[in-house]
Amino acid sequence: MFKYFKARRAEKQSAYLLYQKLVEQARSVPFYKDYGVLDTIEGRFDMILLHLFLVDARLKSEEDASGDETCLGLRRHLQEAMVSDLDRSFREMGIGDMSVGKEMKKVGSAWLGRQDAYAAALEDGAEADKLEQALANNLYDGVENPPLAYMAAYIRQAHTQLENTVLASVTGCDFSFPDPSQIDQNQPVMAQKGNL
Repeated sequence: MFKYFKARRAEKQSAYLLYQKLVEQARSVPFYKDYGVLDTIEGRFDMILLHLFLVDARLKSEEDASGDETCLGLRRHLQEAMVSDLDRSFREMGIGDMSVGKEMKKVGSAWLGRQDAYAAALEDGAEADKLEQALANNLYDGVENPPLAYMAAYIRQAHTQLENTVLASVTGCDFSFPDPSQIDQNQPVMAQKGNL
């Protein structure tokens, strides 16, 4: 019994560290300076969702391949970390209790929609411009002439880099995202699964 609770606590701690790491990456200056992401609450929120998707997709691929229930628990705790963080942020912005629930429903809907769109765009055999379309509809909604190819190149490299990172390194936060300032948008990135 105690082992179960100890494992759950460790899972939760790992998830919160993972969440902190992806939020730090989502706040990287080049995204707002060079990639055309709006430096607004909405723009930053979308960047968090994008990086949450990348980490979640890595955990899901392991879960699908091995049936590892640890990944399922970690994915749940990771989403709980986001919900907790955003709930706190809404309250700090002065949003009242009655409205926080409505805002969190919007967050949940946004997460599920973007998760589906990005996952479909990165599937094997997906049309080359599907990711760019997903970005135009979500991350860059309302932005004129966004650098879609540039952001798509970053996402593909980050996705491949995470897929080729051993699970223990991901769960231990001993991995890195690509440096957004070093992405070559003209260099195609082919997804190749590493030894997991």
